[in-house]
Order: sequence, then C-alpha cells, then structure tokens
Amino acid sequence: MFETALVGARIFTGDTILVDHALLLGRDKVVGLAPLSSLPRDARMQRIEGLLAPGFVDLQVNGGGGVLFNAMPTPEGAAAIAEAHSWHGSTALLPTFITDRPDAMQQAIDAVRLAVDARMPGIAGLHLEGPFLSQARSGAHDRSLIRTMTDADVDLLLATGIEHLLLTVAPEVVSPKQIERLVRGGVVVSLGHSDADADTVFAAIDAGATGVTHLFNAMSQMTGRAPGLVGAALERGEVWAGLIADLHHVDPIMMRIALASKRLPGRLMLVTDAMPPAGTPEDGDDEFELNGRTVRREDGRLTLADGTLAGSDLTMDRAVAHAVFDLDLPVEEALRMASLYPAKFMGMERSHGRLEAGRTADLVLLDETMRCERCWRNGIELPQPAPVAAASPGSAALPDASSAAASAASSIARA
Repeated sequence: MFETALVGARIFTGDTILVDHALLLGRDKVVGLAPLSSLPRDARMQRIEGLLAPGFVDLQVNGGGGVLFNAMPTPEGAAAIAEAHSWHGSTALLPTFITDRPDAMQQAIDAVRLAVDARMPGIAGLHLEGPFLSQARSGAHDRSLIRTMTDADVDLLLATGIEHLLLTVAPEVVSPKQIERLVRGGVVVSLGHSDADADTVFAAIDAGATGVTHLFNAMSQMTGRAPGLVGAALERGEVWAGLIADLHHVDPIMMRIALASKRLPGRLMLVTDAMPPAGTPEDGDDEFELNGRTVRREDGRLTLADGTLAGSDLTMDRAVAHAVFDLDLPVEEALRMASLYPAKFMGMERSHGRLEAGRTADLVLLDETMRCERCWRNGIELPQPAPVAAASPGSAALPDASSAAASAASSIARA
C-alpha cells in the first residue's frame, strides 16, 4: 500500500515519459505508477510541477560544497560531498579518491566502508582513480605518486568490504591477470589515464575491464592508423564510458561523434568529475589545493598553473542540460545517461535508474531547463540549501570544510 501519491508532473520512468499519472511512494520505495483516474478519492496526494525522474547516479565525484575527498577522507567528508550534490539531483554517488599516498588511500577506503555500513545517504561506494596510471597521461594526478600495481595492492583492493568499488587503471601498467583477479573479486575495473594502444586495451577488456574513465581525456586518442583507447572504447560493445559534459573537457562535436559511433550494448554515461567548487557560488575566482598544487576556477574551468584541467565544477543537472541543449539528445536519453546507465554499469540497476515498484525512492524534479527543483532520497524530500551570499572581493567563496561536514551530519540525522 502506498503512503503518498506525487501528482501533477510528467514522469520519466527510465524508459518513457508518462503524463496524467501518479508516482506512488511507500516508506522508502516506489510502490508503483497509476493513472490519475484510478487513484482512490481519499489518497494522500502531493502536487508537484515539472519533470519527475530517477535520481542521478554520479560515479566520479572528487568533491563538492567546498570539500575535496582527498583532503578530507572521512565519513563526514564523503557525506558533505553527497549532500552538496544532492541539491543538484545526484541521489547516489561514488566519492572519488585520486592518486595519493598508500596510507591516504587506505583512509579513503576505511571512510567509505564506514559510511556505507552506516547507510549514510547518497554514498553508494567508492571510486579509486589511480594510483596505477600512466606517467605519460597523468593529467592533474601527481606523477610522483603514480606507481605500478603489486599483488599486495590486489589483495588490499579485494579486502575493502565495499560492494560497489570502481577502480580506474591504465592497462599498460596493470596486467590482464591482475584485472581478471580484481573482477572475479567484485571490483569494477575502468581504463583511463592511459597511453595504451588498442591491442593492450582489448587485452584488458578481455580480462574483464568494463569501463573507460572520462572518454577523450588523459588517454591515447583515435587516429587513422592507431585507434588508441578512444577508438577501442567506441569499438567494443561491452564497454561503458563516462563523459564530462561541461563543454570544457570535450568539444560538443566530439561528444556527438562518440554518441553516434559507440557500438552497443555499452553506452556513454554522464559524470561530473566534480571538485570542491561544484555546488558553490559561481561568481568570483576560487582556488583550492590538490596534492600541494593550486587549482584555480575561472570562467567555469578548473586548471593547474600550467593550464592542465583539474576536474570540473559541474553538477549532474547541468550535465543533463548540456546533453539536451548542446548535444541535441532526447531528454529521455540524457536522463538515462545520468541514472540508468551508470546504475547498470555498477550493478545497481535493481535499486536505481528506474521508477517502478520495488526501486529505491530516489527522485529528482526538474524544471524546463533541466535544473533540479526538488529531490527525494529514500523517499524523503531533501531541504534545499539556504541561499549563499556572494563573496566580497578578495574573500574566499568556498565554504569551510568543517561547516559543510556539520551540515551533512545534520542532514544524516534528519534522514
């Protein structure tokens, strides 16, 4: 039996858009969908307007709300990041820890395991992006911390106790045998920050790798006689790939070409690759530290001093908007790229990505510009953040990390 019927909005189920229907909610699950004409007269109804869709699933989130997970690898840090992104429709995400010291990586693993065990809202697992990457394609990762994978590293990764663990590796520095062992142990392996040729990539895919991290960025490109990682990802149908659709990381023309040429059934997914400025006021030029180096936000771009892109300030509702209005994708496909496809890739499709009976009641309500108006996580509508005053000239625009963590703790208590 349902407790509340959400009425008045168009409803995207994950497959199609319904009108004149109600979404029926139980305590924390979707009970079902029903025509408005079939609702009991005494049903408890909540009227909403806009487009109601499955909550977004973001698999690459380095930070948000002023918090960087590498700098705050604690349950509170992960919760603060999840809270900041929930205000933009991401109801499940993987806090992402990039290349760092082994002891710091262990802290991140412990933090996410504790957060997941405590059922902290929004934290679905962990993404370890490195340190087993290519020196030649390090991007914003600290080259001094990049290293080759050992059998002891494989043992560590298989013992995290985290159900949804995503690992980005370069196939030229991690062997097919290591990939095969990781995949057998439940780790989802994605390929990225790699200068590998297509044959090396194909060997990693044959060993069990099923994803490519931020397609086009920090990887061997596709040319006429050398397909590289980009060409291999588009050719192999079983491989999923993430796209940072902020219009800075990849030109829209290249994204449209990738969307048109990707061999099925694997799909392209939206990711934010978000850093601390995500979810903070856009006025002012912000700075934060990444492995001892300054990253600056200016005109929507996050860069190191040498101009290297260092993540983004993207939120998932903006990514969906870019997919619809700049890539000319149907709304339904853009929404699947933000929810159903990442859920399938991570083995979360039984609970996320669709609005149907038995699924987790994670919902996002979007306006006509695809901006998140309201959001529900586990059936609970989340309070919108109080407006943040614009920073005065010369002042820091990012909130203090401890304040963000305290806000997240308050949100957890409410949930």
